Amino acid sequence: MNKLITSLVVTGVLTGCAVGPDFEAPVTQTSSHFARDEAHGEANRAATAEPASDQAFWQSFNDPQLTELVERALGANNDLRTALANYDASNALLREAKLEQYPIVTASGQAGHQRLSKDQAFGAPLDERNTYTFSLQSNATWELDLFGRVQRGVEAARAQTGASAADFSALQVAIVGQVASTYVDLRGTQERLRVARENADNQMQTLQIVQKRFDAGRGSDFDIARAREQYESTLARVPALEARIAVDEHRLAVLTGNQPGTLPGLDAPKPLPALPASIDPGTPANLLRRRPDVAAAEYRLHAATARVGVATADLFPRLSIVGLIGTQAFAASSLFTADSQASLIAFGVDWSFLDVGRVRARIVAARSDAAGSLAQYQQTVLLALEDTENALIIYARAQAEDKQLERAANDGEEAARLARIRYQEGLIDLFEVLDAERQMLQAQDAFADGRTRSANAAVSLYRALAGGWPQRPASDAAVQNAAR
Repeated sequence: MNKLITSLVVTGVLTGCAVGPDFEAPVTQTSSHFARDEAHGEANRAATAEPASDQAFWQSFNDPQLTELVERALGANNDLRTALANYDASNALLREAKLEQYPIVTASGQAGHQRLSKDQAFGAPLDERNTYTFSLQSNATWELDLFGRVQRGVEAARAQTGASAADFSALQVAIVGQVASTYVDLRGTQERLRVARENADNQMQTLQIVQKRFDAGRGSDFDIARAREQYESTLARVPALEARIAVDEHRLAVLTGNQPGTLPGLDAPKPLPALPASIDPGTPANLLRRRPDVAAAEYRLHAATARVGVATADLFPRLSIVGLIGTQAFAASSLFTADSQASLIAFGVDWSFLDVGRVRARIVAARSDAAGSLAQYQQTVLLALEDTENALIIYARAQAEDKQLERAANDGEEAARLARIRYQEGLIDLFEVLDAERQMLQAQDAFADGRTRSANAAVSLYRALAGGWPQRPASDAAVQNAAR
């Protein structure tokens, strides 16, 4: 028996194999550039080893308050704390899976007293009817992983831990993107509010001019009513914009781990962050290596593939060694003496060959799960490429729209100024003045809204590129070596 056990142990250590398929990372064929990357030519891409998107993107806006909000969110956002706790739990399960490769050792002790009744020990005196027992023992159980069931389980747990780390990174992308887009919307809405109030002031001045002309006998009640109607309509924009600003402030507070209304320093209007001149997206291949959602999908595919091996191992016998060493005696003083020693060593075989139908059903289910994970990975890749292509075209078109809206706003302001002058000189009637002011308001509001959308398009592009995330819980190498 000793020779047999020794032989099995040596065989398990030296020649143990893992049944089931070995994982191979899927290969995705991508083009050398994005179809919608209009700002960077092939030569520029070839010369750029690391695209600008690999930097912490919020710093490219050169807005210290935005940077502070992002840093607060990365440190205090409750969704990120939840994701980090999930990663820690997954890492702990990986350590548990690794320990299954080693013997399970337990220890136990017992001290007992038994007293027999007079009938049970007929004729025995009282002191002889008392029995004392003492024992201490250590037990060890070790599964010989000859067919890789435990090894594949560790592989699956390691891949699942990698997926949790990638999920944390993906949530960082989402949270920081929300902070940046909400901050941009806040500053853009504050600019639209400024435009509305400024136009209301101008229209009040127009109303006063009309009133003076009426008092001088050169106007009508109709002119006053039209001027007042335009002023009140412009003023009516203010409450909705103020409400939107408050909503953005509340969102930023919650994203940074604060109660709504408790985040100071946001009420004072500030201009929109300066947009970068261009954003280099790199290549599609680099994007897929950088996107954490793609990494998470690949890790989950790896875990599903490893679980096929776990299920397949049930087709083969499960071998184990059980050992016990201890001491037992009827008196505490006799423990640890040579005569009180007790030991056991046994070799066990658990082979559910009669239940092969259920085992094969589990294998088919595991293979189906792996096939589904492969399809999910491929879909994640396509969605990542689609997300980036969409963000590139929206950002490029938003910049072109900005230039036209800026020219329209400037022209509208100049037209309204000239209309007031001509009206005061009696060259045009009030309708033309009010129409010029209305068009100026629309043009200025559209420009402010367009700049907000352009900045948000830049944020969306950075978010699609998923660059610049310094606080990942573990790199790929760290995940592979976790819990060693």
